Amino acid sequence: MLRAGTLTDAPPNVYLKDGKFTGFDNDLLTAVAGKLGLKVEFVGTDFSALLSQVNNHKFDVGSSSITVTEARKKTVDFGNGYDFGYFGLDVPAGSPIKDFDQLTGKRVVVVQGTVQDDYATGKQLDPVRVPDYNGAINQLKAGTADAWIAPAEIGEKSAADSNGKITVAAKQLSPAPTAYAVAKGSDKLREALNKALDEVIADGTWNRLQAQYYPGRPIPADFTPGSGTVAAPSASASAAS
Repeated sequence: MLRAGTLTDAPPNVYLKDGKFTGFDNDLLTAVAGKLGLKVEFVGTDFSALLSQVNNHKFDVGSSSITVTEARKKTVDFGNGYDFGYFGLDVPAGSPIKDFDQLTGKRVVVVQGTVQDDYATGKQLDPVRVPDYNGAINQLKAGTADAWIAPAEIGEKSAADSNGKITVAAKQLSPAPTAYAVAKGSDKLREALNKALDEVIADGTWNRLQAQYYPGRPIPADFTPGSGTVAAPSASASAAS
């Protein structure tokens, strides 16, 4: 059994549906664990606590579209990258904000501890930090925030589900891949996950889940999932399988 810490409220990446943890990251981890003969027990937590809980061995793995950063490498070890990400800029419908360069002096909300938090802090935006994605969405709907810097896919899904109250003003490519986190020094587990990730890339599972959760999303030319030593089947081959 692999015990994984994840989130409950961040579709399409990680979320609860009908009492079951699902989303791209979690379905991919289930497939990866399957190659190792393991089942996954998912447990919901807050993102701000996740990495320390992984390193304290409360969880074997952190699964939550975790962007690899040098700062986070001081807390946990990461497997090979399995996805790329965009920052999305969500705003209330009718907002004059159209791009990231218009956020100075605005009330910007972020989920605490995320790379979006890092971005906003680095841009000296003095962001309002909330513990989860629902908190950010509620701030936009209530008009208590001018903008939310979100993982783009989560921001797009939230806007689509908002009955026209929220729109996506802009998005930009995040500078680093996302990967599963393990406790420092968990080399055997990390290497096993890396090997199994390559297997689910090679057998078409990665492509299938990309198409399922991010239909129509282009894959950047310079992004290669996993170790880079295996190739995913072509999209047409995956669709036929």
